[in-house]
Amino acid sequence: MIQASKLIPQGKGLAAAMLKRASTIELDWDLRQKSRFEATDSAGRSIGVFLQRGTVLRGGDVLVAEDGSLVKVWAAPQHVLRITHCQKHGTPFDLIRAAYHLGNRHVPIELTPDFLQIEPDHVLADMLRAMHLIVNEVDEPFEPENGAYATGGHTQGAHAHHGHEQHALEAHGHGHGHTHAPGHDHDNHAHDHDDPRHQHGPDCGHDHDHDHKH
Repeated sequence: MIQASKLIPQGKGLAAAMLKRASTIELDWDLRQKSRFEATDSAGRSIGVFLQRGTVLRGGDVLVAEDGSLVKVWAAPQHVLRITHCQKHGTPFDLIRAAYHLGNRHVPIELTPDFLQIEPDHVLADMLRAMHLIVNEVDEPFEPENGAYATGGHTQGAHAHHGHEQHALEAHGHGHGHTHAPGHDHDNHAHDHDDPRHQHGPDCGHDHDHDHKH
């Protein structure tokens, strides 16, 4: 096993030729949050990662192994819920409302201008659909936001990177468990069905189990 204990965020300062020769390693979000783990790179080598506690790996980061070789990190595609607003009957503001309610539940969220992504959770999915948002299951890399005071926060550059080069790699299926912290509340939500911002038509793609004006 080769040990890697140095991290170069987004490979900054490294020549393009060096990055091109680097091996790669695909890691899902659960593993990228760990500071100690073992994985196999694209060259078939066993890599033992030993990083400072609290370090979070992002797609595009580069690990330096003890032999001086470089290992580029990819955010592996995994099962996530992609949340979008109803383009015919909603507005992008609906995503802000969704992010607010998810943030109150301390759910890791990937934020983009056009959609949100969270780890699979059928209770949260039902809550979001009740807010008249569109929720689809997809297999995509997951890059949630760091806390406001965390170092190495999620940047738009990192998101754009895994949205292009990385998608050319062969997709892998990754499953993992999902738990909630104590106090996780799915029921504390009020919704005004008479709000004109949430009128929907037959093409909205939502299932409604309640009387609703269109």
